[in-house]
Amino acid sequence: MRAALLVEPGHIRIDDLSRPTPSEGEVLVATRALGICGTDRKIYTGAIAVEYPRVMGHEIVGEVLDPSGPFTAGTRVIVDPSITCGRCARCLEGRGNICEAGWLLGRDRDGGLQEAIAVPATNLHALPPMVEDDVAPLIQVLTTCVHGQRRIEIFPGESVVILGLGVTGLLHLQLAKLRGSWPVVCVTRSERKLELARALGADETVRADEHAVDRVRELTGGGPDVAIECAGLVATLGEAVRMTRGGGRVLAYGTIAGTEGAFPYYDLYYKELSITNARAARPEDFPVAIDATASGKIRLEPLVTHRFPLLDADEAFLTDGTPDALKVIVQV
Repeated sequence: MRAALLVEPGHIRIDDLSRPTPSEGEVLVATRALGICGTDRKIYTGAIAVEYPRVMGHEIVGEVLDPSGPFTAGTRVIVDPSITCGRCARCLEGRGNICEAGWLLGRDRDGGLQEAIAVPATNLHALPPMVEDDVAPLIQVLTTCVHGQRRIEIFPGESVVILGLGVTGLLHLQLAKLRGSWPVVCVTRSERKLELARALGADETVRADEHAVDRVRELTGGGPDVAIECAGLVATLGEAVRMTRGGGRVLAYGTIAGTEGAFPYYDLYYKELSITNARAARPEDFPVAIDATASGKIRLEPLVTHRFPLLDADEAFLTDGTPDALKVIVQV
């Protein structure tokens, strides 16, 4: 079977591999489509170290080939790529997303940039027919946003600001609107993304500049109830703290790789803010994300900007992260 192998940072080779043999409890899945995300890009560039060669990709949509458990051959599925041990303290308390011995498909073991992959049956979720293959990988991203908003507990009528309008920011926007938030204010530098945010339901949009904090406070009557940071920057998280009202909540959703930077610590103390972060998703987040997509309440199609065949996986990774790209999909 064909596979895209990362043989060294920045170098993908298309090769023939043996079809994997499922172990006990696993299902063989034919990959149909896969989304590229920031983690994949860091693996591709070498910023995240892996063993080479490595088959990348964890946003996987496929079709069951080897039936097992509740899945018959031909069932279309979305893969939960976080594999847990099921035995550690975190797993036993129902928090497998932060499993102490867990691993990720496409990083710690081979992922979905190949024609078939063996996956634990417990990590598969059936997809309804109205969700197309070439947008369905975004459901895995949506599950992580669902998990984050569950942790921050957004209630109807609460004001929400979203800082950073990449794929996850635009998904958080739609989820916040689905929860009944008002107003939902979106902040970024890109006019194109602000326009897309308005099309997806943003009540207000603000250009990220030196006046952004004051503008958001004005639009939300003194500061939002909830701020969701999606840019993954210390500076942006600091802006979220500065603009949020006293007693409000901040979701530090973006992955911040930096280890230092200026931060408004006194604002954090003075306002008595609650800061929450979220990592990955839990199994219960998948049905919510699938149903919201299938019903049309969450729109994924506007977020897909590029599609490539497996043979052009290298070009797909070079395109991902460019100014014009949101979600890049590889069709297998």
